[in-house]
Amino acid sequence: MEYQTQMPWSKLMVVKDSGRPEMPKYKVQSSKDIEDIMTKMSNYMSFLDREEFIVIGLDGKNKTMFYHSVSVGCLTSSIVHPREVYKMAIINNAVSLIFCHNHPSGDPTPSPEDIDITKRLVDAGNILGIKVLDHVIIGDNCYLSFADKGLL
Repeated sequence: MEYQTQMPWSKLMVVKDSGRPEMPKYKVQSSKDIEDIMTKMSNYMSFLDREEFIVIGLDGKNKTMFYHSVSVGCLTSSIVHPREVYKMAIINNAVSLIFCHNHPSGDPTPSPEDIDITKRLVDAGNILGIKVLDHVIIGDNCYLSFADKGLL
């Protein structure tokens, strides 16, 4: 075996983002609870001029653990990769996730790309043992829930 130079040790850290509004801790028992979270989230997200994809992590008792911005894109899209979506979930030992992103156009209707990435993320979560509870798209004073529409 050939030896290389010394390799440094690594460590992972979760750092709170103080530049974002604080979000309350919720216990999610129904889609009504997700609606409450989305109402708070839409106060922030409905004013954005670019798409932003956020992951909400939940513990084993369905209490919110973290809110994590995965990607900020442009007016009509945001690059979302399963690796980036699940990284924070794995580090924080999340049991389940809720995805949320906004449509700056104000229309929460999912695009074909929204439907495709959601399917990919649900498949990745199934492999990892992390359940996806919902994907919510925020529009102008409205939202669309993939779970409520049977799209999960």
